[in-house]
Amino acid sequence: MSVLGRRGIHYFHKLNSANVPTSLIQKGQNRVIEASLTLIRERAKLKGELVRALGGAVASASLLGVPLGHNSSFLQGPAFAPPRIREAIWCGSTNPTTEEGKEVTDPRVLTDVGDVPVQEIRDCGVDDERLMKVVSESVKLVMEEDPLRPLVLGGDHSISYPVIRAVSEKLGGQVDILHLDAHPDNYNAYEGNYFSHASSFARIMEGGYARRLLQVGIRSISQEGREQCKRFGVELYEMRTFSRDREYLENLKLGEGVKGVYVSIDLDSLDPAFAPGVSHIEPGGLSFRDVLNIIHNLKGDIVGADVVEFNPQRDTVDGMTAMVAAKLVRELTAKIAK
Repeated sequence: MSVLGRRGIHYFHKLNSANVPTSLIQKGQNRVIEASLTLIRERAKLKGELVRALGGAVASASLLGVPLGHNSSFLQGPAFAPPRIREAIWCGSTNPTTEEGKEVTDPRVLTDVGDVPVQEIRDCGVDDERLMKVVSESVKLVMEEDPLRPLVLGGDHSISYPVIRAVSEKLGGQVDILHLDAHPDNYNAYEGNYFSHASSFARIMEGGYARRLLQVGIRSISQEGREQCKRFGVELYEMRTFSRDREYLENLKLGEGVKGVYVSIDLDSLDPAFAPGVSHIEPGGLSFRDVLNIIHNLKGDIVGADVVEFNPQRDTVDGMTAMVAAKLVRELTAKIAK
């Protein structure tokens, strides 16, 4: 958390202890939250109207940034990731055509509704439970503007819980989840934090939002993690058996009988040779082409996705990991848009 953020939260705690009426603080928080949601609502409405006016789009990816890093157990740099990923997407060093031939400059393929103002909301003393509801509501506002579908830029992996919750609730049923990560992120409450980035998929599975959860690239898992995988019926694909599992994972067919497929990509699923700018460096991971092969060959209707855990503070000077994240965003966009 930034020094400014800590000061803001401490200030509101001091107000509470100084006998300032709770109702006064809550009214102020409500105004800030409503203003934040209004901004997302109006931007999504504008982008949705544009896409519908252009015509021909059944589904269109729409970027939503969630610059949240305080639920990280180690470093909080992922809070700074969304603008760095956007900068890399549009930096001009590569053309805007995806490998499957779609142009991300076409609004029918990709739009952007901006960021949830996480720090501004937290500066008002809003707790994580309520903040997660704001993230969920923001995702739902994007989904209300058909044919927009959320492509979320993290942020740490704690954001996947409110995003997937929103997608499932808005669609009225479960989804299948393809989760690429070095870690299963399924602790009950890592270090006592119910909303930890290491606990997001425990919350998702407890909520009943997923029918199937496939976790790919796993190579750092504790005994609790293995027990949680058994508890939730997770389909676990570890790196130590990837060569055996490759053919299956590169020909996945998901989403039939449920509301669609959600894809969550933690950049530390990649070997650090390909993505050094992450908080938790874990050697022995997927190659970039491994990830693209899995995504490109996936058969299923992708109703939402996220790219998380990019830490710009650990990236190379030339922004290598930012470019990796940007490429993943472009290729996910191509899979969503139709």
